[in-house]
Amino acid sequence: MADPRIIDIKLDERTILWRNADVEQERRIAIFDLLEDNHFAPQRVHEDGYAGPYRVVLRVEDGRLVVEMRREDDSPLEAVILGLGRFRRPIREYFAICDSYYQAISNASPQQIETVDMARRGIHNQAAEMLMERLEGKIAVDFDTARRLFTLICVLHIKG
Repeated sequence: MADPRIIDIKLDERTILWRNADVEQERRIAIFDLLEDNHFAPQRVHEDGYAGPYRVVLRVEDGRLVVEMRREDDSPLEAVILGLGRFRRPIREYFAICDSYYQAISNASPQQIETVDMARRGIHNQAAEMLMERLEGKIAVDFDTARRLFTLICVLHIKG
């Protein structure tokens, strides 16, 4: 019986060069929310019919995102590799708006904070839609899963 969801997700720690408390909090929240509720269905049919649940490792290699999928027993299943060129701009924009958001929290009015947060959510939503498009035919994910995965992809790109 199919169980198309992620039950464990890890980021390749060798890929993450630096992170501050805000980034670490975003990572923890994204992972917690992802594991609580997600839809993750690789589209490739496996000989034995395995269809979840999945353990996932995300890493960046040579400018590409590697989504390594493993079975529930942690045995290897497959990996999907995506070029990240189209994500460079949304990642850069997301980092910039997050910096503005964290600065606004400490010294802006509630209305200014809300305005920056709306812009942050807009960039995040557009990037999630792009991720869903790039995964099309490879892995079916719902919108919330794509948003959380994009957050984790951003964490993998922090350079310090």
